[in-house]
Amino acid sequence: MTSGCTIRDLRAADRAAWDRLWQGYLDFYKEDLDPAISDLTFARLIDEAHSFFGLVAERDGQLVGLVNSLVHASTWSRHGYCYLEDLYVSADARGGGVGRALIEAVYARADKLSLGRVYWVTDKDNTTAQTLYDSLAKRTEIITYRR
Repeated sequence: MTSGCTIRDLRAADRAAWDRLWQGYLDFYKEDLDPAISDLTFARLIDEAHSFFGLVAERDGQLVGLVNSLVHASTWSRHGYCYLEDLYVSADARGGGVGRALIEAVYARADKLSLGRVYWVTDKDNTTAQTLYDSLAKRTEIITYRR
């Protein structure tokens, strides 16, 4: 299955389109985030000096998906890991390979940086996404705790 889209780095000029996708992601997870945090997140994602990076999927001049990731050091790896923190595909583009293309682009970035691992979490009820994730990565038995 091909996504028919281009995966590229997030740019400052993408802000309005990114905001629409970001809000869709927040709505999916029923999160009401302070706009100042969204501003900070976007600024971090486009700052090449920051450990975050943002990629977007573009089709016919429109953004249809986003992925936000964080590169960080690890006590278990010389080169660190990549945490794929946020992944979202617009409703009209779902099922067409966009999510897969975004994850594979994160894998490619991690490989270029010689990172030891790419990992992410998802809601236990997000079964549609889990079908994709199970085809791209190994599901672990790790339990997440949060304060």
